[in-house]
Amino acid sequence: MVPRESRLNVDPIALPARSDPVLRIESLTYAIDDRILLNEVDLQVGAGESVTITGPSGSGKSTLLSCILGLLKPSSGRIVLSGQDLVRLRGRELARIRQRKIGMVFQFGELIPELTPLENVALPALLQRGNRRESYDKAAALLSELGVPSHGRTDRLSGGERQRTGVARALINSPAVILADEPTGALDAKTKDQVADMIFDLPRAYGCAVLVVTHDASVAERANHVVHLDGGVLATVRTPGLGGS
Repeated sequence: MVPRESRLNVDPIALPARSDPVLRIESLTYAIDDRILLNEVDLQVGAGESVTITGPSGSGKSTLLSCILGLLKPSSGRIVLSGQDLVRLRGRELARIRQRKIGMVFQFGELIPELTPLENVALPALLQRGNRRESYDKAAALLSELGVPSHGRTDRLSGGERQRTGVARALINSPAVILADEPTGALDAKTKDQVADMIFDLPRAYGCAVLVVTHDASVAERANHVVHLDGGVLATVRTPGLGGS
């Protein structure tokens, strides 16, 4: 990847999406009593596009992901995913959209140790009442594409294999957007680069949008756009080049 960096201070709303946004966040504010954790955040991510969110601890990165996932209810604003405002949804309807439209990748994989990699990956599809054979066939295909053995004990996977399994699980329901929270934070340098390259290639390979939270600048620069959060405010935008290239 040949970086082409341009740094500029802009309004958050100025972050461009090169396609119709799959995920659009508008004037999102989240506060606890008089403490504002997110302040009028605007962001959009298009299909086939990647955005990273950087910022110091306590800047609002994880809070933003939690709002998108519906784990926290914003004080105001909108989170529009594939045309539906998640803030207005409740209960089963919100859970259904989250399961079908959002894939999540965690820092430590968060795999179920009692299940094989194949079973871990197939599980979200089975929870959606997918056909059992089709779910396992798709899970096996994803693991093969990402270079992970389907069988064996999950707790014997390497760190990189665990994260690849987590990515395969995130892809199983063909989500519109994949969220990744510090996906390389627990990996050594070589494995970190391999996993980061894989994650930022997902928009090209699978057509989804990808939104990554990371404190690692070398990971962040792989994205199409880099957004910096500080004190809950979207402060800067950097467009280093074409992520995943």
